[in-house]
Amino acid sequence: MTGAVRTLPPRRLADLRDWRSVRDRLATLWRRSLRFRTILITVALTAATILVTCVAMALVIQNELFTARKDQVLLEAQRATASAQATLDAAVDSTDPAAAQTLMNGIATRLSQQSSSDLIALYRIGPPSPLAPQPFISPAFESSLVTEALRTQVQSSPDLQWWQSVALPSDDGREVPGILVGHQLRFPARDGVDSYELYMGYDLTSASQTLAFVQVLLWVVGLILVVLIGSIAWFVLRSVTTPIADAAETSAKLAAGDLGVRLPVRGEDELATLNRSFNAMADSIESQIKELADLSLVQQRFVSDVSHELRTPLTTIKLAADMINDQREEFDPVTGRAAELLHAQVQRFEVLLTDLLEISRYDAGSVQLELEPTSLAHLAEDVIASMEQLAEGHGSDVRLVAPGGYTPVDMDARRVRRVVRNLLGNAIEHGEGRPIVVSVDSNRDAVALGVRDFGLGMKADDVERVFDRFWRADPSRVRTIGGTGLGLSIALGDARLHGGALAVWSEPGKGSNFVLTLPRDGRPVGASPLPLVPDDEQGGALEALGLTQPISLNRSGFGRTP
Repeated sequence: MTGAVRTLPPRRLADLRDWRSVRDRLATLWRRSLRFRTILITVALTAATILVTCVAMALVIQNELFTARKDQVLLEAQRATASAQATLDAAVDSTDPAAAQTLMNGIATRLSQQSSSDLIALYRIGPPSPLAPQPFISPAFESSLVTEALRTQVQSSPDLQWWQSVALPSDDGREVPGILVGHQLRFPARDGVDSYELYMGYDLTSASQTLAFVQVLLWVVGLILVVLIGSIAWFVLRSVTTPIADAAETSAKLAAGDLGVRLPVRGEDELATLNRSFNAMADSIESQIKELADLSLVQQRFVSDVSHELRTPLTTIKLAADMINDQREEFDPVTGRAAELLHAQVQRFEVLLTDLLEISRYDAGSVQLELEPTSLAHLAEDVIASMEQLAEGHGSDVRLVAPGGYTPVDMDARRVRRVVRNLLGNAIEHGEGRPIVVSVDSNRDAVALGVRDFGLGMKADDVERVFDRFWRADPSRVRTIGGTGLGLSIALGDARLHGGALAVWSEPGKGSNFVLTLPRDGRPVGASPLPLVPDDEQGGALEALGLTQPISLNRSGFGRTP
């Protein structure tokens, strides 16, 4: 099934793109500019207020103009009607129809002269009579203007005045607003009185023009007020937001490490007080940071100097301890055991001293990488093989899952090997004799290695501090394979030195998972090829196998891959 695809013309596509670009820029400006947002809100609220005010004033003025003009018209019509009725009352009754018609025409002329209306109509009430004057209708008057409701009211109320709003025809063919006023006139007759309906139409064009002028004036004044208020708001906000923007920029520079930036202080108002307080805070921060930096430098030098100074006596003590340990069989059992303890503690002290020297190098920023192409999968195999006896001694079965990571990547092999040994050693020590899985995988940007154990695990608070120096999740727990408490801290430093990352996941009763991610060819590290949170189904399947029973799963599960 095929169909036609409609495309917009190039001009419309360009207009659409321009509109989207303008919309995006306005949205960005709304989010980032306090001045723009405040001015826009001020102008919008001012415009809404002025709009409501102008509409209300226009309605009030319109009502007042109409009421004033209506009262004027009604009073004028009443006077003209009263004058005409007085003329009719003073007239002598005549049986001559011509004289009666002449009287009718004179009354119409008198009404036209005494009022401002040219629209006059006189209709006889009742059946036509040959003796009564014929109805009079001025040339511009249209009989359709008189509604049945108005005629009924006029015929039923001889002493009352009635009116209604109508649309009067104009000379140019348009309709203009007007008022139609109705009365009764009584003509003298031989057999009584003949009553006539009198209608006079009044044009309200002048009131409409006045109203239009007032409305235009209101809108122009309202627009000018909006512009003036917007300009005033911009000026006031500029005087306030400019110092705030300067303070924000200075704060950003201070946060970026430029401790010498300060805010200018002008005047004695609230902003000047704020700037002085900010400068005082910056001075205090700068002095404290310098003190801490000096103290840290002293501590780093102390650790480095002490570590270096201890190297020589430690070497001598180590040689003596080795000689004594080699001859421990010739001593009595107590002395022999003391020789063994001395030899073990001297070795541990040497490891601690080495770690302290490494930490001091990190603190001093003097660590240099020795990069060489290395396969992370093969490196993991070598580390697992070297620690096989240690794992067997703790009852742990270490397995390697390596779907990727065989391609050589530039890394400092000695440091990465140290990281892997540290992670695997911790997994063996805390794995409670359960299986340990080492996973290696890669993608286009990075290679990763994960060490998963199924031991006791750690709480969330412990996970946050696991890379702190000399920290242990359980202080009462004795290290069974040595260690100085600096291994994970050094491992994190090695990972960051490569531009990579070292992350940890752990839950009580489910074990822990450490994932080391290293960039490939200097690329920035994005998503790790290995998930940090392990698959619960695989974990459940592994625990169901027991402590050290053989594992035989597919490529996506556990097991050593070729």
